[in-house]
Amino acid sequence: MSAEDEEHLAALLKNFLRAVDQRFCGAPSPQSAQEILLRLEETDNDFHNYEFIKYLRQRLETALGAVVDQEIGKVSREDGQHAVGSGHDALVHAATGRSRASAQYQNTTQTLKSAVSAAAECLVGTFEEDQSKKDEETRLGRDADDCSDSDSSFNQSYAFIRQEQLQTLAEKLDSSHPKEVRRDAVQVLGRAPPSDVVSCEAWTRLRQNLCSALTDPELSDHVLQFFAKSFSSLPLSITREIHTSLAKSVESTFLSLKLRFPSGAGGLDVNRPEISSLLKQMRLMNDFQKEVTAFWIRHPEKYMEEIIESTFSLLSLHRDSPEKFLEPTHLLALLDVRAAWFTKWMHGSYSRTAVLRLLESQYKSLVEAALQQCVVYQERIQRCARVHSEEQHSSGTDVSSVYSAKELQYALVVHSLCVLGKVVLYANGRKLFPIQVAARKDPVGLTDFVVILIKVMWQHPQPFGNDSRHADALCPSGLVMATLGAMCERTACADQCLRQTPVVQTLMAPVTQALAGGQSKVECPAATLPLIADVLARLVNTDGGLALFLYEKSLLVGHGQRRTPAHVLLSFTTKLLDGETVPGEGEGDCPPRALCGAFVFVCRQMYNTCEGLRVLRAYGLHKAVAAAWRKTGSLSERIPTPMAGNNPATSAQESQEMRMWEETLLDSLLNFAATPKGVLMLQQTGAMQECVSHMFSRFSKKMQVSRCEKFGYGVMVTQLAATAAGATALQRSGFVRALVLELWSLLECGSEDVRAVRPNPTPVDPIDRSCLKSFLSLVNLLSSSQSAWQLLAGQPLANKSEYTLREVPTSVPDLIDRLIAVNSAAKIGALFHYEQSHTFGLRLLSVLCSSLDCFLLLESQYSICSMLLQSQRDNMADEDPGEGNFIIDNVSVERNHALVRVGVVGGPSERRLPPRALQEGEDPYPWPMFSSFPPPTCYTLDPARPQQNPLEPELTDFLTSPRSAKTGESWMETCRRLYRQAVTAGHHSLSTTETNATVDPVARRRNPRFSFAPTLNVESRSFEDDGLRFAITDHATLADLLEKVVFHLSKCSTARFFTPPDDNKEPETDVDCVALTPVEILGMDVCLRYGISRKLLRQDDPASHLTLLMKHVKNFLSRRRIPMSSPLLIISQDEYPGYDWLASTVFLMMSGDWRRSLRVLRNLSSLLTSALVWPASIYASADLPARVDESGMSPLYWSSAHHVEMLLKAELQLVHAAFRMSGFTPSQMCVHWLTQCFWNFLDWPEICHYVCLCALMGADYQVYACLAVLKHLQPQLLQQTQAHQMQVFLKEEPIRGFRFCDYMDFMELLERRYRDLVLGDVENIRNPDQ
Repeated sequence: MSAEDEEHLAALLKNFLRAVDQRFCGAPSPQSAQEILLRLEETDNDFHNYEFIKYLRQRLETALGAVVDQEIGKVSREDGQHAVGSGHDALVHAATGRSRASAQYQNTTQTLKSAVSAAAECLVGTFEEDQSKKDEETRLGRDADDCSDSDSSFNQSYAFIRQEQLQTLAEKLDSSHPKEVRRDAVQVLGRAPPSDVVSCEAWTRLRQNLCSALTDPELSDHVLQFFAKSFSSLPLSITREIHTSLAKSVESTFLSLKLRFPSGAGGLDVNRPEISSLLKQMRLMNDFQKEVTAFWIRHPEKYMEEIIESTFSLLSLHRDSPEKFLEPTHLLALLDVRAAWFTKWMHGSYSRTAVLRLLESQYKSLVEAALQQCVVYQERIQRCARVHSEEQHSSGTDVSSVYSAKELQYALVVHSLCVLGKVVLYANGRKLFPIQVAARKDPVGLTDFVVILIKVMWQHPQPFGNDSRHADALCPSGLVMATLGAMCERTACADQCLRQTPVVQTLMAPVTQALAGGQSKVECPAATLPLIADVLARLVNTDGGLALFLYEKSLLVGHGQRRTPAHVLLSFTTKLLDGETVPGEGEGDCPPRALCGAFVFVCRQMYNTCEGLRVLRAYGLHKAVAAAWRKTGSLSERIPTPMAGNNPATSAQESQEMRMWEETLLDSLLNFAATPKGVLMLQQTGAMQECVSHMFSRFSKKMQVSRCEKFGYGVMVTQLAATAAGATALQRSGFVRALVLELWSLLECGSEDVRAVRPNPTPVDPIDRSCLKSFLSLVNLLSSSQSAWQLLAGQPLANKSEYTLREVPTSVPDLIDRLIAVNSAAKIGALFHYEQSHTFGLRLLSVLCSSLDCFLLLESQYSICSMLLQSQRDNMADEDPGEGNFIIDNVSVERNHALVRVGVVGGPSERRLPPRALQEGEDPYPWPMFSSFPPPTCYTLDPARPQQNPLEPELTDFLTSPRSAKTGESWMETCRRLYRQAVTAGHHSLSTTETNATVDPVARRRNPRFSFAPTLNVESRSFEDDGLRFAITDHATLADLLEKVVFHLSKCSTARFFTPPDDNKEPETDVDCVALTPVEILGMDVCLRYGISRKLLRQDDPASHLTLLMKHVKNFLSRRRIPMSSPLLIISQDEYPGYDWLASTVFLMMSGDWRRSLRVLRNLSSLLTSALVWPASIYASADLPARVDESGMSPLYWSSAHHVEMLLKAELQLVHAAFRMSGFTPSQMCVHWLTQCFWNFLDWPEICHYVCLCALMGADYQVYACLAVLKHLQPQLLQQTQAHQMQVFLKEEPIRGFRFCDYMDFMELLERRYRDLVLGDVENIRNPDQ
C-alpha cells in the first residue's frame, strides 16, 4: 500500500473506533471488549454503514469475487440442484468453505491484516505523542497555579479551579503586580470555566481587575476572550454585569486618553494600539447588544434596563470644549454604521418601551446629538453643490486602516440617521420632538426633520448606471428613501411626519421648478426627480396622502396661483409624455423614459381610485399615455436590423429598452381598469385588447401588480368582466381558456405531479377547497349579464354522442356542456367524478341564474329547465311519475334547488328556497321534488297584510288634488315632504300579521312524503321578516305617485334632460311589425308569473297587455337608437342584450294597464333618471356620444356604480376592504341589482319604493339606495369574506330584513354630503370626459 492509502485506512479506522467507543466503555476487561467487537455486526444496526466496514467489503469483493463465483458454479454442477429452499443453504455453505480454503483467500486476509495492523500502530503512535504533549502542558499548569484534575476527561481546555485559587488569581490581577504575573493569571483564568469564575466569592474583585487590565494592550485580548466566553455561556444576570463593567471601562478610557478627532489631512489609524483595543472592546459590546434581544425578555426587566442604560451612558459621553475629541459614537458608527443594534432594540415592544422611556427621561441628549449631526450635514452640503464622492461610497472596494475626518463624520451621520429613523416611527419617539439643537435658533420639529431628510436626498440622488457602486447601501439617498418608506408604511407616523403641507411643498419643489423651467429657488440635479416620484407614490398610496394631494391647494405656481399637488403632478406628467418638459440631463441623471415612467406611476396611484380619477379625468392622461404607447410601438418597428459592421449589442439593447417602455405604458393604461369609469376611459383609448393581453401575460407568470399593490389582478378582471368589451378582450387574450383549463384540471384531473405521501382526503363539500378559487374566478367572470351574453350568445352546446377522456373543455359553452347539461350517458361516462363535477356545475348554474338576464339567455338557447326536469324524471324510483318517489342524492337535491330558484320569483318573504343539505331523522329531505312546472305552491309565500299608515291618506289626497293653484317647484317639494313623512312613519310601524310558516295543503296532497318542521334550520328563511312592512300599504298610491311625479317632471323644462318623445302614438301597423325575441318572450312569462303570484294584475288578459307594452316600448326605443358596430363586441348591437325589467316593473305597478304603463315610460324617457334606472332606454342611444355607445357600457355602470364604489370607500370602509380582499367589486353587484330592479332580492313593496325614490328624490338616490343596502349587509359581508363566500352570498341570497324606510335618514345624510358631486357628475353623461 502507498503512504496515501495507509493514511486513508488509518483515518477510516479512527472514525470507526470513535463511532463504537461507547460500546467499549463498560467492558470490564480486554477479553470482554474483544467479545463485544466480534459480535458488533449482530448488535449494531449501523454496522454495514461505517466507512471502514465498506472499505473492507470492497477489498474482499475485489480480491475474492471471481473465486466465489467459480466455487458456486462448481458446487451447482456437482450437486445438480437449483438454489432454492434448503438446497440454497447447503450450496452457500459448501461454496464458502471452498473459498476460505483457497490460496487467494489466505493472501487477501494476510494483506488486510498487515494493512490494518500498520494503521493501528500509526494511531497508537499519534495518540502517545498527543498525550505526552498534554501531560507536559498539564504539568506546567499544575506547577504554576496548583490546579487539580487538569487531566480530567471533561474538557482538556478547561481546568477546575478551587475558590482559594481564584482568590489568588484575583490578587495577581491587581495592577500593583508585574505585567508578567498578570498575564499568566489572565491566561490561567481564560482556561477555567466562566461559570466557576463568576460563582466565586472573589468575582467582584476579579471583574474590577479584569476591566482595569483592558487598558494594557498586551492583556486586553486575553480579557476580551474571557468576556466573550462569558457572554456566550453565562446567564443574563452575570453578562449584564460584565457589559456594564465593560462600558464603564471604555468610558474611563476615553476620558483618560483624550483622543483628538482627526483634522486636516490626518486621519484615524485603527491599527494604533489604543484605538485597536477600544474598537475590540466596543465590537464585543456591540455583538452582545445585537444578540441579547433574543433572550432578555425571559429575565427581569431591570437586567434589560441596566444594559440599555449602560450603553446610553457610554454613548452620551461628550466634552464641552472648543477642541473636538474622538467620542464612543464615532467608533460605534464605524463598527455598526447602520445601527443594527438600535434596530433590534426597537423591534420588540418589551425593549422599545424602556429605550424610549430612558431617552425621554435621562438621555435625550443622544437624540439631540444625532439630530445635530443631520442638521449640520444638511447645511454643509447645501453650501456645496457636490461634496466629495468618498462620502457617498465610503464602503467601496478599497479597504484602508486609516479613516479621514470626513469619513468618520459621515459614518456618524449615517448612524444618527438610522437611529432617528427608528425613533420617529413610534408615537413615544415622536413625542421627543421638537428638539433644540445648537445649529438652529428654533427647535426642530418632526416636519423640519423630514424636510432636512428630503434636502439631503436632493443633493445626493442615487445615480443611474451599471456601476456597482451606485447600489451602495450607504448612499444618502438610499438611506433617506429607506427612512421615508418606513414612515409611509405606518399610518400615524405618515400623518404626523409626511402628510404635512411643508413636506409636500418640499417634495414638490423640484417638480414645480422643472415644470416652470427655472432655477430660481431650488437647485437640485434632475436625478432627484425619480427619487421624489418614489416617495410621492408611497405617500399617495395611502388614504390620507391621496386626500392631501387631491384637495389641499398647497403649491404656489406662477402669478401667485395656488394649485393642488395632483394638478401639478398631472401637468408635469402630461408634458413629460408629450416630450415638452425634459429636465436637463447630466452625468448620472435619469433617462427621460425612466423619469416619465416614475411620474406616471405616481399618477397611477391616484387614477386607480374613484376619487383620484375624478380629479385626473380633465387632463386626459389616458389619452396621453395611449398616444405615447402608439408612438413607442411605431418607433420600435423602425429599429433597423443589425447590419455587418454595426454593433448588434447596441441594437438589441435599444430594442429591449423600447419593449420595456412599451410594457410600462401598457401597464399604466391597464390600471385604469381598477374603477368602472376607468374601464370606459381605457376602452376609449383603443388599447383595451393589448392591455388585457399584457395583464394575462403577467398573470400567467404570477407577477405582482405593482410594488404598491397588495392584491392581485382580481379586481381588474372583475371590472373588465362587468362590460361586454372587457369580456371579449378577456376571451381573446386567452384568459377565459386558461381559467377553464385550470378548473377542469383541478376538478377532474387532480394534481398528478405531486408524489402521494399520504392519500388525499375524500371531498365532502359540494365544492372542494382546491376548486374554490377557480369557482370564484369563474363567478367573477360570469357575474355580469354583459359578459355572459358576450361569451354565450349564439354559442351552441356540443352535445356529442361520444366524449373521450382526453377531451378537455376550453370555453364556457364547453364547460356548460360537460358540467351542467349532463343529459346523456356519454357525458356521464366521460367524467371521472360525476357526482362531484355535476354538483359543481349545478352550483355554478345556480349562481348564474341569480341574474335573470343570464337565466333567460341560458333558457332560450339551451332549455336549461327542460333539461333539469328531465333529469329529475330520470331520477325517480318508479316508472309512474304520479307517485313522485324521487331518489334523494346530492345531485337531485342540488337540481331541485336550482329548479325552485328559476321557477319561483320573489323576494325574501315571497318565496322559499329549499336547502341544499339533508337533515337528520326519518325524513332527511322533507321538501317536495317535482319533474314538471309549476313548482309546488309551498315554495311560494302569500303576501302579508300590513297595517294601514295614518299618513298615507294625506299623500293620496295630495296626488288626487288639482295642481293648478301650485307652482311646479312647490308641488315637488310638497310631494317629497309628504312621501318622506309617510316613509318615516313606516319606520316605527310593525305589522301584526302572523308569519306564514305553514305548508300549503295542496302541496301536502301532491306529495304525501312532504312534511314541514317549523324548527327546521333551512338555508333560506324567507319568512323571518314578514312582520316588517313598509308604511305605504296601498299599491295604487305608489303607482299614482310614480305617474304624477314623472308626468310633472316631464312637463318642466328644467327637469327634462333628454329630447322629449313625440306625443303622437306609434301607428298600430308599426307595432304589429315588431318581433319579440325569445329572451323577451321568456322574460314576459317570468313577469306574469310574478304578478299572478303577488296578485298584482287586474286585467282579464294580462299576457296580451304585456305583449302590447313590450312591443310599443321596443318600437319607441328603436327610434332613439343609432346603428353602430364595434370590433370589441361579439354579439350584435341592434338589440338590447337582456330583458327590460323596468318596463315590467312599471307594468306590474300599474296593475297590468299597458296604456298607463306606456305613458309613464314615455314621460320617464325624457328625464335624467331614465339613463340610470332604465338601462334599455339608454342603450345605443343617440343622446350619448358615439364612442360611448360603441363601448356597450351603460351609464348605470360607469356612472352610478362608479359613485357607489367612491362613496363606499368614504362611508363604509370595512365593506370596501372586504370587497377588495375578495377580488369582487361592489360595482358589479350593484349593476346586477339595479339592472333587474332588485327582483328576487327585495320584496315587491321595496321594489316599488326603489323606483319611486329615484323618480321623486333624484337620480342620485339610486347610488344612496345601493349604499343603504350594503350598509344593511355589512355584518354578513364581513363574515362571508372570512369564509371566501362573498360572491356566492351576494348573488344567491336575498336581502333579508331590508326596508328603505329604515335607511331614509342615512340616504338623506348622503344627499347632503354628496349630491352636488354625484348629481353633477351624472349630468355629464353626455360628455363623460368632463
